[in-house]
Amino acid sequence: MPPTEPPGRILDVPLAELHRDRTSVKWRVHGDGVIPMWIAEMDCSPCPAVVEAVTAAVTRGDTGYAMTQEYADAFAGFAADEWDWTFDAAATTRVADVLTGVTHLLRLLTDAGGPVVVSPPVYNAFYEVIEASDRTVVEAPLGADLRLDLDVLADTFARVTHGGVRAAYLLANPHNPTGTVHTPAELQALAALADEHGVRVVADEIHGALVMPTSTFTPYLTVPGTERGVAVTSASKAWNLAGLKAAIIVPGADAVDDVRRLHEFVTFGASQLGVIAQTAAFRDGRAWLHRLVGELDENRTLLAELVAAHLPAARLVVPEATYLAWVDLRGLGLGPDPAGELTRRAGVALSAGPIFGAGGNGFARLNFATSPEILRTAIERIARSLE
Repeated sequence: MPPTEPPGRILDVPLAELHRDRTSVKWRVHGDGVIPMWIAEMDCSPCPAVVEAVTAAVTRGDTGYAMTQEYADAFAGFAADEWDWTFDAAATTRVADVLTGVTHLLRLLTDAGGPVVVSPPVYNAFYEVIEASDRTVVEAPLGADLRLDLDVLADTFARVTHGGVRAAYLLANPHNPTGTVHTPAELQALAALADEHGVRVVADEIHGALVMPTSTFTPYLTVPGTERGVAVTSASKAWNLAGLKAAIIVPGADAVDDVRRLHEFVTFGASQLGVIAQTAAFRDGRAWLHRLVGELDENRTLLAELVAAHLPAARLVVPEATYLAWVDLRGLGLGPDPAGELTRRAGVALSAGPIFGAGGNGFARLNFATSPEILRTAIERIARSLE
């Protein structure tokens, strides 16, 4: 039986407690005078099912090398129940984390120096992982509506594959940093273009469980024509488990043999405690997750109200998913990197827009997975710093 869920809010940890007790990158890069709202970690109380599973494992000394099939089975059950997505869990590959999985896939599906297409503004680590894979970034920017621009993608796919060059498209589904939820029609159109030009789609779906109640998440591999695609995901974002390493690669029907070509050593990266934690999250942490998404939904509404009231010259892109908001700060006159200015002036650290590629100048990404009190304090600090 899943552990009893505690009363009260999940996103209600006081700022002083976070500064005192959290030792992760988010809370140690900047000093105590700064509110960190940049990297994708949540200021949340932990999921009881995860705490119980990890505590029990450490207590009994179960800290060896991981067996990962149970983890794959747990995710398959979660995907079937939440998204009506069924796949063969035995055909999956388990890896240390999503970006490690993406790195191995890019090396498998493209050639050294070959093109990997992304749609900026997009998750900044995509640029780093492509570079680490010894591949070349090619940008096919989102449209003005911050959705996939299929005409731009068609032109880009045709150009990069000219002469039979192998290429991949790295998809953020849902999209980070804009919080866009791609529709089934958009994903099917993307798959058709990729198939027409021989481009392999690798979908990072780490935020798939964090879609707001007003939208519906569509796993890439559930739409027609995606058989040659591959998805990579993890419980790390939805349950705040980035420090407990594990992720899963799910191949489309026609990509199973490709993924089987990955060296067996790749699967050794998932840690025992990561596998235990994430298995518990997928199996027994669903009620906690649903509560969390409800609180994030409330926070995005509060954020929109705060920006409208205190920062009328800014424009908030209200996200359909994730706990990350893309904010247009060009009206504040802070230059191409307003996040850097706001860290210095207001003591509020956001992610710098330019690191997300084309279209990022003058923007910042704001992590609103925190308490309403901290959210209010941060926006009011920013407003006061501009007076």
